[in-house]
Amino acid sequence: MFQFMNKLTKIKQTLALRAFGLTKIPMLFFVGPKVEKATAKECEIIIPLNYRTKNHLGCMYFGVLAAGADCAGGLMGMEAIKKTGKKVDLIFKDFKAEFLKRAESDVHFICKDGAMIQQQVKDVVKSGKRINKTVVIFATTPKVSGDEIVARFELTLSLKAKVSKKQPVKQKTVSAKSKRPLKRRATTAKRTRAKAA
Repeated sequence: MFQFMNKLTKIKQTLALRAFGLTKIPMLFFVGPKVEKATAKECEIIIPLNYRTKNHLGCMYFGVLAAGADCAGGLMGMEAIKKTGKKVDLIFKDFKAEFLKRAESDVHFICKDGAMIQQQVKDVVKSGKRINKTVVIFATTPKVSGDEIVARFELTLSLKAKVSKKQPVKQKTVSAKSKRPLKRRATTAKRTRAKAA
């Protein structure tokens, strides 16, 4: 039963990720990411090696590797923001990559900075200021090289809370006539009726 629920959760998370890609970042949808694990502490994304993602040598194109790293780190940030119920802007400020070995099969992108990212989100919501933190992602190809790291990425996660802009309340302009005392206006009305009679 637990395995079934775990599999169902993965499917839901994968569909949500691909829907986000389709509507917001089409390239992510195109490469077909799959959520293998997404907890508060760790995230693991799989991108398959196929005709869409490979280069001229038959291994994964470096642009797709970069997208996978972005996806693993970004998903953890988005989930942490979602839990707060607040609006926070998420973007990666810079990107550093080390390609250590050819990725010749499906690639697993792993980020274990969940605790740090959650604290970063809390600090941003509390302070209202932009905060930058470095997130590390490792890439492996278990089908051909086990747990050996084929690429390592460092991305600076930049977060800032959105500030709601309150529109100024328009004040009603009071005409000079409306400022006259009620008693005086009532007297004027009586005189007008008397003349008419």
